[in-house]
Amino acid sequence: MRLWIDTASTAQAQALFGLPSLERLRRSVDKRIPARSVCLSGGQLTPSAWPEATIDADTAPLGSRLRRALADGPLVVLDGSNVIDPRLIDFLLATDDTPSCLAARGDGKERAVVLLLQPELLEAIPVGAANLCEVADALVAAARIAPLDEAKFPAYINKLRRTLPYWLYAVHDADARQRLQRQMFWDNYKGSTDLLTRYVYPPLVWPLVRLCVWLRIHPNTVTVLSILLAIAVVPLFMNSHFLYGFLCAYAMSVLDSVDGKLARLTLTDSKIGNAMDHGTDIVHPPFWYFAFAWGLGAQTTSDPLYQAAIWLTVFYIADRIVLGVAKYRLGFALHAATRLDAWVRSFIARRNITMSIMALSVLVGEGPMGLYIITAWQGLTFFWHSARTLWLGFLAPHKARPVA
Repeated sequence: MRLWIDTASTAQAQALFGLPSLERLRRSVDKRIPARSVCLSGGQLTPSAWPEATIDADTAPLGSRLRRALADGPLVVLDGSNVIDPRLIDFLLATDDTPSCLAARGDGKERAVVLLLQPELLEAIPVGAANLCEVADALVAAARIAPLDEAKFPAYINKLRRTLPYWLYAVHDADARQRLQRQMFWDNYKGSTDLLTRYVYPPLVWPLVRLCVWLRIHPNTVTVLSILLAIAVVPLFMNSHFLYGFLCAYAMSVLDSVDGKLARLTLTDSKIGNAMDHGTDIVHPPFWYFAFAWGLGAQTTSDPLYQAAIWLTVFYIADRIVLGVAKYRLGFALHAATRLDAWVRSFIARRNITMSIMALSVLVGEGPMGLYIITAWQGLTFFWHSARTLWLGFLAPHKARPVA
């Protein structure tokens, strides 16, 4: 399957999160299709716009250019000025033998379409069609093309633990761009997450993401800074500098939201970035717990505070293992299995919740009690996840499907 992109109006297209529309498309399909299978048609472009792609500088009407390209085989056809879900491009590129179909969103000037065209439709394409919407309308009127069957589209996003229909936008002005950027920001939040991430952090994360875009800061740079803050918490807690320790902890937590959003919105996510981000998330909590116990006065392994830290870490590791088993059995994260599991995810014992209990306990002068509470809460979380994994993964009569 080849990718054909009309570039006639890309020069006037709005840039989202600092990415011109054509560059956003290039990043969307990078490593998914060889550049030599991409054709940029309809305008004067330099080879650097899309290295190794075929450039057709013909300025004839789109219909004429498209018919000529379709004569060489099936195409996935895009308007280079639109903003297109990379999942939709992937889905259509992977369907060589699928009948021609139409994906569309919006109305009027905000309407955007993507077409999968087989060569037998060549004669039905109006030679003088000026844009893809006119081509789509002509094919629909002639009953030669059907809408994409959205039931077959893989709408569940494992990384975000949520189901999100494909998106496709025509962005004609600055107001539309601002609305779309805000919508894309919220679309990149996980379907199930903790209370702080969902309700408290967004007013901080949104301007920080925009600042990073403006300063051209790479997501991995944000991740490295969050890792340094996570490390700084340990000696601060150990030396009972709890105020500074929690300032670093909350700053790390906010940046942990920023780097993921920034990577997805600018299409700069990478394996090393994911490894650093998720690796830090998994590894650092036990170090914080032992440092907190030490700062509260635990000096020997027989101290109740030290014992609490040990049990907290045991429950934490066991809980992570159980969640891994659940994901293996279900094929997706446990917290996306039912609305109950998604709701419980908002307050179970995870970093943002446990550190908030710790901070509150220090604030009211009951630090040791805070450590005992989060130990008990982590234990309850482990037993809850174990029960849900046993039921949904092994005993339930019907296989669970993600609902988040």
